[in-house]
Amino acid sequence: MVFEVATHLALLLILAAFLAGFVDAIAGGGGLITVPALLLAGASPIEALATNKLQGTFGAATATASYARAGHVDLRQQIGMAVISGIGGALGALVAHLIPVEFLRVVMPVILVAVALFFALKPGLSDADRVQRIRPGVFAVTAVPLIAAYDGFFGPGTGSFFMLAFVMLAGFGVLKATAHTKLLNFSSNIGSLAVFIPSGAIWWVVGLCMAVAQVAGSAIGARLAMQVGSRLIKPLLVVTSTAMAARLLWQVWA
Repeated sequence: MVFEVATHLALLLILAAFLAGFVDAIAGGGGLITVPALLLAGASPIEALATNKLQGTFGAATATASYARAGHVDLRQQIGMAVISGIGGALGALVAHLIPVEFLRVVMPVILVAVALFFALKPGLSDADRVQRIRPGVFAVTAVPLIAAYDGFFGPGTGSFFMLAFVMLAGFGVLKATAHTKLLNFSSNIGSLAVFIPSGAIWWVVGLCMAVAQVAGSAIGARLAMQVGSRLIKPLLVVTSTAMAARLLWQVWA
């Protein structure tokens, strides 16, 4: 067998990865598509998370490169935050067994709904920069490692949380926040992936094929986001945050 699963399941996973890459490059939440798809294909929870990190890393890298080439993020200026995010992601993956997953599944839908309501109802959210509430150095050592660690041990909504932090605390416009979110999400993925690789839980063939599809979807999504800006990012962020909340609530009550 070429893939770790039947060929028709692998093809469906590749399609899911393309759609996830497109959505994730714009508003985050790609894992909402790929993790359930991997679970339905027969992956164990740890295999689904590990394989998702593998393919998602390629998508985040593609989106990061697209935004950087267009001048929406200066990678050299953000290298410090990226390193912190990578360390946070690795630490989160290492301590995953210490955090009750059921507790997170109850709490996170509430937070995700709050994120969706913020972007849906907050007036004046645009691509223009806003008032900076905390200094970049403080942002780097507080919000960044906390969100990255969450990404390492759980994951759903990480992009939304980074977006909210950049808009509310760093004062970024919506498009600029999206661009910087991809870099930090990529770094946290790398950190947690470094922990998952030795576990032997990754479906390498399926994951790498999904990664190719993620790259294509991410490139298209990032290009569209840069063309349309907050008019596309805001509604898609609201939809993905609400969908993630609904998915987590379904897992709790089903």
